[in-house]
Amino acid sequence: MFILIVAALLGGIMALALVSIKFLFSEHIAKKFYKIFAPADLIFILVIIGGWWLRSFVPQWFIELFGNFATIFLMAQLICSVIVICALVARFFYRKFNPPKKFDPARRRILAYGMIYPLLSLAVSLYGNRIEKNSDVENFYDVPIKNLPPDLEGFKLAQISDLHLGAYFSLERLESLLQRIADAKPDLLAITGDIFDSVNMNPAAIKIVDAFTDKFKFGIYYIHGNHEHFRGISAIEAGLAQTKIHWLVNRAENVTSKLYILGVDYPSRAPVTSTADKEREKIFVDARKNFVDKAMENVPDDSIKILLAHHPEFIDDGAERNFALTLTGHTHGSQFGIFGVPLFPVFKYTRGVVKIGDSFGYVHVGNGSWFPFRFGCPPEIAYFTLKSTPNFS
Repeated sequence: MFILIVAALLGGIMALALVSIKFLFSEHIAKKFYKIFAPADLIFILVIIGGWWLRSFVPQWFIELFGNFATIFLMAQLICSVIVICALVARFFYRKFNPPKKFDPARRRILAYGMIYPLLSLAVSLYGNRIEKNSDVENFYDVPIKNLPPDLEGFKLAQISDLHLGAYFSLERLESLLQRIADAKPDLLAITGDIFDSVNMNPAAIKIVDAFTDKFKFGIYYIHGNHEHFRGISAIEAGLAQTKIHWLVNRAENVTSKLYILGVDYPSRAPVTSTADKEREKIFVDARKNFVDKAMENVPDDSIKILLAHHPEFIDDGAERNFALTLTGHTHGSQFGIFGVPLFPVFKYTRGVVKIGDSFGYVHVGNGSWFPFRFGCPPEIAYFTLKSTPNFS
């Protein structure tokens, strides 16, 4: 089903691009573009579909090279199509209120300065693939907590999520990211899942993360995402058991003073996005409640609780129990946004801060991705500082 959806999306992009060409160039030039782009798009789609079925036999370097090139090529076409549609709509309304005095058939077919559209689209596509997706930004937040013990005032933790180690996120980048966070000297690092996403790279990645645990005063806390369950969860847990990483599966640990970190697993039947399936939603809600209840065992009622969960709907569970903060990931912030607003908000909570009563939740936009492109949604390092003052930005 997944590959059929991908094939349909790619086919739609190809169709849009081919239709857009006729609005940019004369009929003679458009035919030349058709002869180039139509076969190229078909080859890309066939290789992508074939590569999905044979991905275990395809070298990592080829996946990275082809994936990036195909993304740039296909996204440039999609962006060009969107710009053309916007230009046509704008032209329609302009002509409606400013009709030309003399009819010109060419004006009906060709947009002015046709080459600007594909060149601009290519520039945006290159930016999204080569620059923004590789440029982690830092975001800082204050978390106000009532009756915060004085020794926890100013306690700072960092969060990363959804690295998706593999063709588009290397071990070298992982090490560089961890060093950058360590240099900022937060008290603790939280990793909210979907980091160990490559059977071949996972053992080395676990060792790299473990090597950084001593660089944080209270260590590194980690919880599973759904992709860890796809990449040999038993082997991942066997590797984690040999480390100083605090990996939490429906349990909690006392960090210091009254501060507890709770971590929950990813429910096996959790919907990937929001769902209208009432039966599946009930199973998901019950699983979340069960996981959080297990994590809360032996945690004092008057403690300061921070919940780590991969799926963002655990924010509701944290708020229901009046947890100070719930940190999640999973959504990648939709990877496309405008002025901080996700373009594809298919989750209940897709990106950023969620405030419910006195409880705060956060949906991390992720540091990596399966689809190597980001626009208006750069990867991030999120920092949270506990404060007794009511100031959250």
